[in-house]
Amino acid sequence: MSERWRGVAAALLNPDLRAVLAEAMGGEHLRGDRRDRAVARLVELGLVRDESGDLRLDEGFVRGLLAEQPRARPTGPGRFLDGRGRIDRYPVKAADRDELLRWVAGQAFEHGVVFTEREANDRLRRFTDDVAALRRHLVDAGLLERTASGSEYALASDDVGSGSER
Repeated sequence: MSERWRGVAAALLNPDLRAVLAEAMGGEHLRGDRRDRAVARLVELGLVRDESGDLRLDEGFVRGLLAEQPRARPTGPGRFLDGRGRIDRYPVKAADRDELLRWVAGQAFEHGVVFTEREANDRLRRFTDDVAALRRHLVDAGLLERTASGSEYALASDDVGSGSER
């Protein structure tokens, strides 16, 4: 996500830039309900204060916006998960896809335990609605082994991480 909003917010603190911005926006003066709705929205957003009908830019609010630290971008497998911890896309790069699949395998299964297909699906459902595709990806990556009948699954080896990171 772009950080350009910081420049816009900082510009709102400069009275000269605000004056030119107001000039560039034209001189239409809102009246009645349209103005009331616009004022209410700006007050709700925190950009202005309505001091007995005298509108003022809330510079403290804008300074607070600028002081906020952007959220850290997820790293590792977390880059491919939505806010609920579910896969929102499969990585294009093979190394990233392998990292994501190893993480899922480590989260969903334990070594030495054999799971029925239904149990495997239940464990994978927390990561995606398309459990069959995820199960196939895990098998194709050599992380999950299945019987010839496809009725049972188990982790393939000890090199699958426990994957506590997100």
